[in-house]
Amino acid sequence: MALSIGVLMDPISSINTTKDTTLGLLRVASTAGHRLTYLEQSDLSVQDGETIASLRPLNVYDSDTDWFALGARYSAPLAALDVVLMRKDPPFDMEFFYTTQLLENAERQGTLIVNRCASLRDCNEKLFATQFPQCCPPLLVSRDPAALKAFHEAHEDVIYKPLDGMGGQSIFRVSRGDPNLNVILETLTKNGGETIMAQRYLPEIKDGDKRILMINGEPIPFCLARLPMAGENRGNLAAGGSGVVQALSDRDRWIAEQVGPALKEKGLLFVGLDVIGDYLTEINVTSPTCMREIDRAENTQIGEKLIACIEREVAEQRAL
Repeated sequence: MALSIGVLMDPISSINTTKDTTLGLLRVASTAGHRLTYLEQSDLSVQDGETIASLRPLNVYDSDTDWFALGARYSAPLAALDVVLMRKDPPFDMEFFYTTQLLENAERQGTLIVNRCASLRDCNEKLFATQFPQCCPPLLVSRDPAALKAFHEAHEDVIYKPLDGMGGQSIFRVSRGDPNLNVILETLTKNGGETIMAQRYLPEIKDGDKRILMINGEPIPFCLARLPMAGENRGNLAAGGSGVVQALSDRDRWIAEQVGPALKEKGLLFVGLDVIGDYLTEINVTSPTCMREIDRAENTQIGEKLIACIEREVAEQRAL
């Protein structure tokens, strides 16, 4: 069953071809015989109540120097596509929000959006994790400086982070007696005007911030443990961390079991769980990464599994 698959992403010309997960997915989809189409956020519009897209046929190649070719641009209803992979990177700003609404017009007409538009809007990557308190470390979500200071007083070593960040940006560790606590809270909350998250610091970060990939609620049996560089508290690869692929622990699998049914219910087909030590810290629903690193180390064929899952979802929709 050949599908027409659109991919909405950041400019394909500027990706890191050795590690980009979206490129890996597109290569798998092309090998499976699916037709690929490319678009960016600026290519969407609404006319007479229907989302119209400025589309370009896309070919992808197994090369790090010549990895794609785009055909002539044409205009068509987005709902003409069987599937759209929503792979626009955060931040989740208002333009991202509007894009999910435009995609949702096609979703209502039967186009499969991966991941589901409503869930992209509802499942903030920090806040969504708090729906599974049995999996999380002690934490507080607030914009009240007094409450955030009290949390620090109780736990002494705390991570503070914004709710809309990515790649480890604007994450602060505040240890006992740190004289910068007040200014950090003023900066992150914009003087009490924005809500942030506080988490008890987890020293297990030295062993890696594990990225566990989930396909339709089921975990891939290997994860990427992202190790902080010397002098860093963040394991994010974007913050200079290095990755080590390892098998899931029993605790990792338990966390995946706790979260998996909700992911499936919400139409979140491709998700990345972030786990430090024994604790779930984030649930990445927008454009999870680390697939290529895990595949190279363990031949897990994550892309093949996701494309097969998408094929099944489309077939089930058509059978209704």
